[in-house]
Amino acid sequence: MRMRFAAIGLVVSALLPGVAKADTDKEHRLIMAEIRMLQEEQQQVRQTLLTLNDTLKAINARMDADATRYQKVFADQKLAVDSVAEATRVLREKADETVVRLSTMSQELQSMRQAMSSLSAAPATAPVGDPGAADPATGAASSPGANPPPVNLSPTSLWDRVYATYAAGQFDLAVDGFQSYIRNFPTSPRAGEAQLYIGHSYYNAGKYTEAAAALQKMIANYPQSSSVPEAYYKLGSTYEALKQFDQARRAFETVIKSHPNTSDAQLARQALVRIQDKKE
Repeated sequence: MRMRFAAIGLVVSALLPGVAKADTDKEHRLIMAEIRMLQEEQQQVRQTLLTLNDTLKAINARMDADATRYQKVFADQKLAVDSVAEATRVLREKADETVVRLSTMSQELQSMRQAMSSLSAAPATAPVGDPGAADPATGAASSPGANPPPVNLSPTSLWDRVYATYAAGQFDLAVDGFQSYIRNFPTSPRAGEAQLYIGHSYYNAGKYTEAAAALQKMIANYPQSSSVPEAYYKLGSTYEALKQFDQARRAFETVIKSHPNTSDAQLARQALVRIQDKKE
């Protein structure tokens, strides 16, 4: 009996290492299978990420292309709008020039009609060699040239004569001439400019108080004139000459605020720096 149990023990002892080894191999195979599954899943995830990356690149490329196309469309539209605005500006300027020309021609035609009316209504001229012909109204002898017929000038002719006086430096006569122009042609497109040159004439003659009054009158009476920016700048210069720097600053700032794109606005910016230095 003892020998039988010893034999069974020997058999069991011999079989135990084989069973343990079989269990170890099974666990190893299971682990390897799980590793392979994880590797396959990792490969699938990597492939998915690559696909998503390609999709994102395609979307970005399409968005860039769309952005470029829209930018071009917007640029073309802006160019078209700017072209229309420029064309409108040119047409408006031409229309304004046409209105000015028509007004000038109307003034000149009216002047010519007045001249013809004056000539047709004037009395017959005394014969040459009879300078002492009696005046039919008084019976007295009239002297040659005592009552010359009125001189009728067109707006253009009168302007040219008066401006020539101004350019020659005869500023007192220029003031009288520009005032005469305004009286005779109050609706002329250059009436505002004539008032401006009255201010210029006073300024150049050193009469700064009169210049300031004339320039203020120009701004008040002709607010739609294209000469308003120049009038404001000259008014600032006049106040500067009078050492009234606060009023000068307000005039210069008005030019910059109301007419920022004009040459007078650029001059006003320089003048503000200049009067600031003077005040300091």
